[in-house]
Parts: sequence; C-alpha cells; structure tokens
Amino acid sequence: MEINVAWLLSMNFPSRLLHFRKEKGFTQQTLADAVAMHVNQIKKYEAGTAQPTLDSLIKLAKVLHISLDTLVFDDSERDPSEELRLQFEALSHMSEDERRTAKEVLESLILRHQAKHWTTLR
Repeated sequence: MEINVAWLLSMNFPSRLLHFRKEKGFTQQTLADAVAMHVNQIKKYEAGTAQPTLDSLIKLAKVLHISLDTLVFDDSERDPSEELRLQFEALSHMSEDERRTAKEVLESLILRHQAKHWTTLR
C-alpha cells in the first residue's frame, strides 16, 4: 500500500536530499541506482516537483545512512519547546506507572485536539 506523505515533508526536503546526497558522495545517478529508481525521480525530488512515497523515503534514508527524521525534518522541527522539554525531563524521573498515566493523558489531549480540528474542517 502506497502512503501519500506530502503533508509530512518539510519545505526543505529537496535541499536536504541534495545536501545528504552530496555529503555521501553520490551523484543523482548513483543514488537512483542504489535505491532502484529512475534518475529522473531523484531529479524531481531535488527540484521539489515530486514528493516521494513513504517506501521511497525509507529507501533513501537507508542508502544515505540517515534516519527518516534527519531526511525529512529540520534539526529542531520535532523537538519540544524549552518549556515542554523541562516537563518531559521531569517525566523521566517518575515511576513507570506515573509515566504511563502521563502518556495516556497526553494521548487523550492529542486525540481531542485532532477531533476538534477535523470537525472544524467540515
């Protein structure tokens, strides 16, 4: 099953792919060969005119020896804010039971937020 991940990709994905390709010493053709796709597809990704599928992203990350997060997100894009970072650090000192409870509370808040978001789009 192909998953459309266009919503996931940072606006900087094309430049990030180009950067890591060059950093690892790949030409567009050698990268295309390594991930078993046509070189034109790599060119389109780097030009920002095409978005890779999740399967393609995984292949690219593996060949470039980087994580998907590194390929897709800017360094601080997925990090919590400084305020939340301190709260998450405090969680690491809690018991397993307390962490499980905190996780359940966070998950319920996230689900409520997402439900509210989707109902306002209708």
